[in-house]
Amino acid sequence: MIKDGLMDRFGVQQVYGMHNGPGIPIGSFAIRTGPIMAATDAISIKIEGHGGHAARPHKCIDSVLVGAQLVTALQQIVSRSVDPLESAVISICEFHAGNARNVIPQTAELGGTVRTLTKEVRELVAKRVREVVDGIAKVTGAKIDLNYEPGYPVTVNHAAQTEFATRIAREVAGDAHVHEMPPLMGAEDFSYMLEARPGAFIFCGNGDSAGLHHPAYNFNDEAIVYGSSYFARIVENALAA
Repeated sequence: MIKDGLMDRFGVQQVYGMHNGPGIPIGSFAIRTGPIMAATDAISIKIEGHGGHAARPHKCIDSVLVGAQLVTALQQIVSRSVDPLESAVISICEFHAGNARNVIPQTAELGGTVRTLTKEVRELVAKRVREVVDGIAKVTGAKIDLNYEPGYPVTVNHAAQTEFATRIAREVAGDAHVHEMPPLMGAEDFSYMLEARPGAFIFCGNGDSAGLHHPAYNFNDEAIVYGSSYFARIVENALAA
């Protein structure tokens, strides 16, 4: 939408988005000014060692051991390179290597995600990931290829639009049911909209349900009336202004 210039074509001045919120009571909203969801970057690592018999590890460069060292070292970036008052997450969620119990595999592949809330921390973590990968390659003698792919930017709510969205949510749900929330380390493509136009992103309660991306998650239809009422009032008030 943004690349095609449709926002300019249709004269879009402000943008408002919503996300379902498991754990937030039905009939409640949660929002905050500033960073509300994290930037996300993807890590893909390919390790080329030297395979061989498990009984002769000294003749090999063990890609499994190299991968294990990488997992451990990458986790230490957040605890030892990032200011404790800042936020960052590195999660290695894929590790593929080998197909036999007595064979040291030639190759291994790792995959994971990085989440950050500021440009400065995002750049720092990317730099440290590259340094750690280079260091492990030198120490072990393995060939390690890193693909570090930037993803969604930080989702940042603008102050004036967040104040407006909060007022609308209170009209729908009542003052006691609109809460200020801490930032989440999940990521959201609505961040691109908020880079292009001022606006606000809000969470609408789904009740005491399983979390997002959990196999037991189920959208609570009772949330629909609150979400639709919120958007209807946004349109009524924004157009009237």
